[in-house]
Amino acid sequence: MSTSHLICSQEGYTLTLTLNRPEARNAYSEEMIELLCASLDRAELDRSVRSVIITGAGPCFSAGGDLKLMRDKGGMFEGDQVELRARYMQNIHRVPRRLARFSKPLIAAINGPAIGAGLDLTLMCDLRVASSEARFGSTFVKVGLIPGDGGAYYLTRAVGLAKALELTLTGRVIDSAEAERIGLVSRVVEPSELMSATQTLADELNTNAPLAVQLTKAAAYQSLNVGPEAALQLAASLQGVAQNTADHLEGVNAILERRSPQFEGR
Repeated sequence: MSTSHLICSQEGYTLTLTLNRPEARNAYSEEMIELLCASLDRAELDRSVRSVIITGAGPCFSAGGDLKLMRDKGGMFEGDQVELRARYMQNIHRVPRRLARFSKPLIAAINGPAIGAGLDLTLMCDLRVASSEARFGSTFVKVGLIPGDGGAYYLTRAVGLAKALELTLTGRVIDSAEAERIGLVSRVVEPSELMSATQTLADELNTNAPLAVQLTKAAAYQSLNVGPEAALQLAASLQGVAQNTADHLEGVNAILERRSPQFEGR
């Protein structure tokens, strides 16, 4: 059994990263954060990786922060006001910053409770598939905290301001059916089907031209907070890149020749 706080495995073009602290409900550790960011760094440059799945070991996706460390004011939760701010910036904030810069599709396979920073990690992914046994809660106010890793921003982006405020201010935990109803997740499946369903979704993404997928993701996120003219300018620039790739020509030729395309990410 692996003792690493993160397990990496690859099937086809998909890299799966499994949070591996089941005894701590897969709460963040400094080792896990380091390994997660380093794994994404490698995957970014690896052409054999076209998509990444993030999931949790055991019955829980992630409880986010380690409550025992919080109680003992140890590790990343140690120090006074100024020191804690620096620790957040240097540790847990590495995760949202790295995921925000990751160009390839990220899919959360939510196998169980995703609470606090664990919920926020799912929201940092592009797509979310949930087990029917998953639960979701932005429960920071229950322990006298705020969503310290940017979760208020990510939740608002996913479900809208009114629903995000309802969830963050009450600290309410919702089930997977409610999460699907409000658009927090795109699909709910039985626990035994979670990884196969998520892999099927990843395979669907992987069949498309990799650079076009990455540029489409960039266009979506970079267009969120700009007006239509800026979005059109961005689209024109990115299309100029896409239209000069070998994969674009391969896709056109494949349709004209009535065959499946063989995309290489070039």
